[in-house]
Amino acid sequence: METIGNPWLWAGFSGLVLIALMVDLVLMRHGGAHRVTFKEAAWWSLGWVALAMAFNAALWWYIGQNAGPDEARRVGLEFLTGYLVEKALAVDNIFVFLMLMTYFAVPEVQRQRVLVIGILLAIVLRAILIFAGAALIANFHWMLYVFGAFLLLTGVKMWFAAGKEPDLEKNPVLRWLTAHVPFVRRYHGSALWLGSGSRRKFTPLFIVLVMIGITDVIFAVDSIPAIFAITTDPFIVLTSNVFAVLGLRAMFFLLAGMAERFHLLPYGLAVVLVFIGAKMLLIDLYKIPVLWSLAAVAMILASTVVLSLARPRKVAPSPGR
Repeated sequence: METIGNPWLWAGFSGLVLIALMVDLVLMRHGGAHRVTFKEAAWWSLGWVALAMAFNAALWWYIGQNAGPDEARRVGLEFLTGYLVEKALAVDNIFVFLMLMTYFAVPEVQRQRVLVIGILLAIVLRAILIFAGAALIANFHWMLYVFGAFLLLTGVKMWFAAGKEPDLEKNPVLRWLTAHVPFVRRYHGSALWLGSGSRRKFTPLFIVLVMIGITDVIFAVDSIPAIFAITTDPFIVLTSNVFAVLGLRAMFFLLAGMAERFHLLPYGLAVVLVFIGAKMLLIDLYKIPVLWSLAAVAMILASTVVLSLARPRKVAPSPGR
């Protein structure tokens, strides 16, 4: 696998992520279980984006010093495009997380803990899938066509599913869990289970964590092929993915009360997936420049956000009115 990653870059990236996670966890623990305000979430979101951009700037400088400005420009654009795509697709994760927490009525003071564990799971799962995907592409070029077709079909499916609320009660995983896992109906603080051995019973918080973990896997399978259309370098793929995922907790609280305002965003994400899938299928006929891809993704997402705000979703009148 060809990659710009060397031991120094991998060590620097790993150290930065560990420090960022430790700071995040320490500050969260220092604040205790509490309801995250919009202002707090906004500042944290800006901080995570600033960290990602600072990393990209440092990477651009390092590559420029060692491989020249053209290579630095390519790497910087690939990271930025990958980060934007993964950040946009992460919004879909957030809407599903919000739906799960609303369905299970997770207390607001416990939502931070659930999201932190979910983010750690997402980082581990994505790292495994990224290296597996990179190895497959390195050994079997035709896998690019498989990924492209998968993204194309996923985008079409997402388009037709947009605007429809999934019925969690019909979810086979949730039905199996509630039928086979002994659990209590009430929350008990941050406890995941009560008792021990054969008398152990799980709390709803445990069920939510399992569902979020499964959701992470599903979204990783959807989103990771998307970034391989931009670059096949495992270092850029992993770093842009991880930095996009790190800000999920803050973004969740930022968008929690605004999901209805961005009701057209799923359509934009569907178009992005179709565009990236088509790009991957055409890769041996015509390679779309990374800058064009970045501009196209940014324009699609910005258009759907602006249209969502300009044309708010009509709320159906309540019965009796």
